[in-house]
Amino acid sequence: MPFDRPFDRRRLLGHSLAAGGLMSLTGCAGAGPGVASAAKVIGRREVLMPMRASVDRITDIKVCLRPFRPQGPRLDAERLGDTLVIHNYGHGGSGWSLSWGSAEVAVAKAAAALPDRVAVVGCGIIGLTSAVMAQRAGMQVTIYTKEVFSRTRSVRANGSWTPDSRIALTQPAGEAFGALWERMARFSWKSFRSYLGLPGNPVDFSDSYRLSDRPHVEREEEAPPPGKGDYASTGMPQDSSEFASYSERIEDITPAVETMEPGSTPFAAPYVRRGSNMFFNFASYGHYLMQEFLENGGKIEIREFHEPGELAQLKEKVVINCPGYAARDWWRDATLIPVRGQTAWLIPQAEVHYGLYTNNVSALSKTDGLMIQAFHGLGDMEGLGNSSELPDRAESEAAVAVIAKAFAGFRQG
Repeated sequence: MPFDRPFDRRRLLGHSLAAGGLMSLTGCAGAGPGVASAAKVIGRREVLMPMRASVDRITDIKVCLRPFRPQGPRLDAERLGDTLVIHNYGHGGSGWSLSWGSAEVAVAKAAAALPDRVAVVGCGIIGLTSAVMAQRAGMQVTIYTKEVFSRTRSVRANGSWTPDSRIALTQPAGEAFGALWERMARFSWKSFRSYLGLPGNPVDFSDSYRLSDRPHVEREEEAPPPGKGDYASTGMPQDSSEFASYSERIEDITPAVETMEPGSTPFAAPYVRRGSNMFFNFASYGHYLMQEFLENGGKIEIREFHEPGELAQLKEKVVINCPGYAARDWWRDATLIPVRGQTAWLIPQAEVHYGLYTNNVSALSKTDGLMIQAFHGLGDMEGLGNSSELPDRAESEAAVAVIAKAFAGFRQG
């Protein structure tokens, strides 16, 4: 079923609820950085190195399809004959961020069946993390996957800490889901901290600067850019307020945003805010997970599934199902909706260690490259319903040009 038609929320909800019903839940990069509700003013002069943003430095363009479900991620269990299947997919733009907490929920359900061994379907970030968690719980684990981690959609994502990005729509998820989300977010945040400071910086923090030509206002009150606020003709919601937002539940553990005084940063933009954000370096982080999994006796079997009944043929009778967006086809889950995201990767700059957001384009310097992503002022609606995985070089080149322009008048040193 193609998904390149305008997003119709009523049709979506009716179709989704009819296909899957509202779950009774006990348990590929998103929109640009948000604006915190409280911000202190900082006047100390920043010393930063400029980003070398030019199209000749583009080494790769990646497209990811995030698996969004209006009800929130699927974490229920069901029986296929004598096989117990525990689902763990549909995290929207929050898969990386919630991977440990979501795995903790799924593995707890698996452990309740007292298995000696379990199967994990999928080797993306959710599948690989679930496999490691199951091992830590004392189980023998085999991953069944079409592709190994380095070739999955997970490594085409943004890779930033965005735990409630396209996680659900407010109405289907309901307030009860908020408590589960908080549990998963806090568990993940704590788990990621154990990877800080390791060689290769698998998990890292950096400052991120939001530049603007007009005064910053709070996110919920911020007016959309000219020409971007009227979605009525497309059938889309008027804004992103119908998407569930839970970030206020973890404000005690996440850094606040700061307002910078004019002249206190090297940027020529008159209005600048600074925040700190956690992010993940795919190559080194994936290496640590794979190393732990294999050293603890984990096995990987390359296998592609075509219909749910095939899981009953596995020797393992407890299966944690982590197929990501692929669940739409092979599990026939019609509630899944693709959210397209494209990133351009430029030659790494070790001397640059910060992120930038300006004019609907973000940039983040990571160990494996300077990552640049364009948005179109649609907030959480960005890429929703678009199933194309073909790279658009013109889009990436335009985004690179925006970042290059941000360094006009940059005061180095």
